[in-house]
Amino acid sequence: MIIITNPKNPAVLKILIAGKCAGKDIEVKIMNSQDSLVGTRLLPYLKLDGLECIFLPNPAGKYLFPIKKDDAKLEEWLSWESSTLTPLLAQFSSIIKNEKKKGLLVNYLKYLNDNLTQKYLCGEDLLFCDISIWSVLYPLFKDQSLSREYFGEFKNLLNWFKEIEQESFVKSILEKYTINPAIEAYNALGEGARYITNNLPELSTQSSLENDDVASKQELDNAKKSFLEGTVRFVEPRNDKNPILPIPGEKNILITSALPYVNNVPHLGNIIGCVLSADVFARFCRLCNYNTLYICGTDEYGTATETKALEEGLTPQQICDKYFEIHNSVYRWFNIGFDYFGRTTTPEQTEIVQDLFHAVNKNGFVLTQSVDQLLCEKCNRYLADRFVEGGCPHPGCNYEDARGDQCDGCGKLINAVELKNPRCKVCKGTPVLRSSNQFFLDLPKLEPLLLHWIEKSSSGWSNNARVIAKSWMKEGLKPRCITRDLKWGVPVPIDGFRDKVFYVWFDAPIGYISMTQRYCKDYEKWWRPNSDTKVTLYQFMGKDNVPFHSVMFPGMLLGANRNFELVSHIMATEYVNYEDGKFSKSRGVGVFGTDAQQTGIPSDVWRFYLLYIRPEGQDSNFSWVDLATKCNSELLNNFGNFVNRAFVFTEKFFKSSIPNLKPTDDDFNLLALCNREIKGYISALNQGRLRDGIRYILNISRHGNQYLQSKQPWVLLKGTDEQKEQAGTVIGLCCNITLMLTSLLFPYMPDTSRTILKQLNAENLQPMINPNKPEIVVYLKPGHKIGKPVPLFTKLESEKIDELKLKFAGKQQSPQKEIINNDVAKKVENNNSGLQLSNEESIKELTQKIETQGALVRKLKESGAPKADWQPQVEILLKLKGQLSVMTGTPPAAPGKGKKGKK
Repeated sequence: MIIITNPKNPAVLKILIAGKCAGKDIEVKIMNSQDSLVGTRLLPYLKLDGLECIFLPNPAGKYLFPIKKDDAKLEEWLSWESSTLTPLLAQFSSIIKNEKKKGLLVNYLKYLNDNLTQKYLCGEDLLFCDISIWSVLYPLFKDQSLSREYFGEFKNLLNWFKEIEQESFVKSILEKYTINPAIEAYNALGEGARYITNNLPELSTQSSLENDDVASKQELDNAKKSFLEGTVRFVEPRNDKNPILPIPGEKNILITSALPYVNNVPHLGNIIGCVLSADVFARFCRLCNYNTLYICGTDEYGTATETKALEEGLTPQQICDKYFEIHNSVYRWFNIGFDYFGRTTTPEQTEIVQDLFHAVNKNGFVLTQSVDQLLCEKCNRYLADRFVEGGCPHPGCNYEDARGDQCDGCGKLINAVELKNPRCKVCKGTPVLRSSNQFFLDLPKLEPLLLHWIEKSSSGWSNNARVIAKSWMKEGLKPRCITRDLKWGVPVPIDGFRDKVFYVWFDAPIGYISMTQRYCKDYEKWWRPNSDTKVTLYQFMGKDNVPFHSVMFPGMLLGANRNFELVSHIMATEYVNYEDGKFSKSRGVGVFGTDAQQTGIPSDVWRFYLLYIRPEGQDSNFSWVDLATKCNSELLNNFGNFVNRAFVFTEKFFKSSIPNLKPTDDDFNLLALCNREIKGYISALNQGRLRDGIRYILNISRHGNQYLQSKQPWVLLKGTDEQKEQAGTVIGLCCNITLMLTSLLFPYMPDTSRTILKQLNAENLQPMINPNKPEIVVYLKPGHKIGKPVPLFTKLESEKIDELKLKFAGKQQSPQKEIINNDVAKKVENNNSGLQLSNEESIKELTQKIETQGALVRKLKESGAPKADWQPQVEILLKLKGQLSVMTGTPPAAPGKGKKGKK
């Protein structure tokens, strides 16, 4: 095997190290510009022992590296290195002269440092992504004059560098392959990325796209052909009839997102984990002209609703009504475009749940067992899963706040009776064991069907969904209880069990079907399509929902034996943390859906940032500083800058008309590079890699900015007629590229996309995406009049960010509270340690709690404490009064007006 490379290229390191680790000796052949290569402009590449070549260094290194791991994080890191880090390093000569570019590189290094919380990037194993990133950064690390400046404060990164440098196979390569100082090495890296060969036509000598990619001959030919054929024959968007139904012979896409639970306000992690991700994918599918239906709604039955009802002194139905409207309002503000947003508390849900249960039971996949349950004698109720907490029973997991159905610490499912030191969530008392007969889904009997189906279908799932599902199957399935001794739920329609309801995880996924029935009478055409109609089902969710969508729900549908459509693509995310911690509504930590609306930051910017940090391969972190950085650098200075410059030039120098277009090879190179990004965008979104889609969009605007900077139309306009014509071509191309960008951007930022179309005076011209021919053509003909250019984005100032960061950091203890009598405060703390009251507590005891809490509220108000301090205590008082009204059967008294309210 031989590596073909230009002199001093540090990317050779990654291939050599991978080969050495695999025990292979590889020859390095240095090429010069007069040498002829094998149809590539990218160096280095690997020539195998036969005639085959691997023309990119990362695939070459992956091919050689002996440790093979199907790890989504590994692929993300490799993608980040090749598309983000290396292109910036290739401009190192300009980085040391440009503070903005230098700051960007430092941000990338910080990003690496922050993610190196373990030994290596993906954990404790050294993988090829470590070798790849280490290799391209090594020249900077070893450059004595620059290393301290760039790496000095990043301890994790420095330790990682030294750890890899000490590996024996790395040492042996470094002894043979000389690493040059940073500037020389990165100049070679840039030259290798745009290597010109004799057997390929030269680009114009006027090209000044410094250190950027150069399109291949095939890409250039395709770009020329598409653009010179004339204006595009627009793909007409389908005129969807209402309701949308599957169409034989067409691509029918059914999309669901995990039903958000109705007992609280969704936070940013909830929103990106299901409804927003599904919305982006649905918008993309419609842009591709696929026949698309997006169904979602609120999950309203179960113990969490009963808990919230007790807490707020309302009935379960009132809680559902209240929070359904909150969810609906939040999603509307975030521009989530459901075709139908429903609820599980409907007659259709009851009918389908009971019918499906009868079918599964009739087919022999349901059994009854006596179940040991936890009974809280103080509350006089059996404790369903969500009413009991305790220590996780799984070996190695010491999580102390596991729920009765699942541990958030290790992610495994559990039975409530297995909890260590269980406690009632309502009164905090210790429950006792009692027996009760329940229905079970016989998963062991369904296991052969599920195994066959998972093997056939899981190739289209996200990596974490595959891993979670297969780990379940590997451990062996057990019967799963599907009924509970509760009141709030779908009743079990069998004599002897009519006082029970179905468990929420039997009931909730069926909501997708019942909501589709609420949407249209012919719902079964989506869920039980005929043989001549193909439907592809995509389901979006957080990783905690994977077991129920990959095993339980498919098992129920297979057990019914009614040819239900099963999921083809499970798109699961990891978790989003808030400033390295967790979201907490009770502690006021983090941004929730209703909060986002109050920040003054547009919903499109929220959508952009949440999708930019979408946790696809690992947990991600919401950071206010990072939000401002991404908004100001990527939206404002990159994307917005490109669009606004093109429009302002058109208005100022061409009377708002698209100029004549006479593109040269340089111009076609830009189009070819943009076409390459569009293809990457389509491939990423088809696979549900929504975060990558943003990267491709920003790469196009980055290409556009570099093109404008290199062509300098403001200089050309002062020259000859030919140069003025060139300036017109530059601006006309940028406007046409921007129109394509509106389509690519629409799934992510629909309001911004519409704004750009309006500024282009092209509301009726937005091109559909042709997945089979994703190339830019003449969308805007010469002479087309654009509208008034206006900046798309506003800078997020550091003062505003500091203010918001403080506001959502959680409730701080106020010095004013110190004046409160410690004995009174202690009584209140004791009273509020378990606000939900047992049935045995007397009205007298509750009345005393209300009096004590009322005294605290009055004391706080009289002390002059700010509203933020006493308002939470008022809410506690109102909850206590609400509970008293439930116990006495009388409506709660209306809040009294203060003196200012009296006339």
